[in-house]
Parts: sequence; C-alpha cells; structure tokens
Amino acid sequence: MRCPWCGHLEDRVVDSREAQEGLATRRRRECAGCGRRFTTYERIEEILPQVVKKDGRREPFDRKKIVEGVARACQKRPVSAEQVEALVGAVERQLQELGEREIRTAAIGEAVMRGLRALDEVAYVRFASVYRAFRDVAEFMSELEELVRKGPGQAPAPGAAAAPAAPAPPPAKEEP
Repeated sequence: MRCPWCGHLEDRVVDSREAQEGLATRRRRECAGCGRRFTTYERIEEILPQVVKKDGRREPFDRKKIVEGVARACQKRPVSAEQVEALVGAVERQLQELGEREIRTAAIGEAVMRGLRALDEVAYVRFASVYRAFRDVAEFMSELEELVRKGPGQAPAPGAAAAPAAPAPPPAKEEP
C-alpha cells in the first residue's frame, strides 16, 4: 500500500478489525519509510450495474458520488459519517439485489431519498431540492407540504419537545 504522505510502498499492519457491520476490514498501517500511520479499508469487490444517466449515457456505478452527495446534504446536521456510510451501503446492497445489469439514476436517487428521509428530514429536503431540480418555489413548497402531511420519518430526538400543531384557519365566508 502506498503511503499517503511519503509515497513509500512498504508498510506493516498495526491493527485489523471488522468495519461496516462485517462488510469491510479496517486496517491501521505504519509506513516503513516515514513511520506515519494511516488507515485503509478492504471490501469485497462486487459487480454493480451500469448507471444510465438522464441523457442516456452509461457509466460505471460510483459509490463515491453517492457518498459525496449524501454528505453534502447532511452538512451541519446531526448525522455521523458512519450513518452516511450505512445509508450508502444499504442503497448499494439494494442495487445489487435487483440483479439488473443497468439501473437508471432515478432509481438510485429515489433509494437515497428514502434513506435520507428516515435519517434526517432536513438532509432529505436538501438532497431532494438538488436531485429533483425544482423549477420554482411552488414545487419546493409542494414537496415540503408532502413531507409534513406524511409525518416525520423518525422519532424526535430525546428531550426535544414536539411542536404543537397549528389550528386550521376557519373556512372563508362567501359574500353574496
């Protein structure tokens, strides 16, 4: 493994342990050249479907793109890197279980949004606003209203009081 600091190719494994619920192995390594330590992750290389873009182009599935998009949506939110990895891992497993050779970006985006909705509603709205490319505020508000109508995707945080629902406005009176 090439050292990220000095580029030396020799190292020794200092510690190995299971990571990501047994789907990867985390290894702490020490460079034989500079003595600095770094972490690597080892996982089984799985065959994933080709991704069919909106314009019809095809490209290999890239897990990193999903991780970056989810992490961006979760910025400054109480969502850990482990939760982001777990969500992306779940989406990846869903895609593999489909057994398809090709999958549309829409299916990937919808799977990510389902996971984000359960994880953090603000991150869900952020991701949806980019993914769905709302044309105007009305479309954005429609999505927010749907989110409120369907209810929360997760229980409130411990110690957080739920906001009381606002009473519905009285119906407008018609004038003759």
